[in-house]
Amino acid sequence: MSTSKTRWLDEGIRMLTESGPSALRIDRIAPRVGLSKGSFHHHFDGAEGYKKELLAHFEHLATESLEKAIDSVGVGASAREVLVHLTELLSPREPGLYRPETDRAVRAWAASDADARATLACVDRARLDALEGVWRRASADEENVRLSALLPYLVFVGANSIVPSVDSDDLRGVYELLLPLAPEE
Repeated sequence: MSTSKTRWLDEGIRMLTESGPSALRIDRIAPRVGLSKGSFHHHFDGAEGYKKELLAHFEHLATESLEKAIDSVGVGASAREVLVHLTELLSPREPGLYRPETDRAVRAWAASDADARATLACVDRARLDALEGVWRRASADEENVRLSALLPYLVFVGANSIVPSVDSDDLRGVYELLLPLAPEE
């Protein structure tokens, strides 16, 4: 992806997070990225095309960091080892796994926009699939896998949803309370 296109999308995520979907206007974003409206039209098929690409960009950001973090532990690691690693990554200095304001903004947008709702459904499914993959390391019982993945994800969504959001240190503390539920082998 070109650098200027990425700048448009990254700034769109920031604007959405700060001010909601009504802020996703070319005349508001262009000065913030230092690019022309012509640049916008070069990269996107109008406002609707931008919205679709912005949602795809959010989906990528919202799922890639979790998948990379899980993969970095290695396939031979236990479920507990992976979950300990994910818990350790929750940090105010590294917002890759925990971006509560952005998550909350997209969830609010999804209440009134079908494309945002569909994207959010894909994000939630991808995150749960990734967590289920972690739990399959500890259990062959698919119902147990599903419920075990659902518990930390519901904590994550809840922490994103309350105002103000739970800070990453407190969320890490909650997950540390849950870690003994994960088998070591």
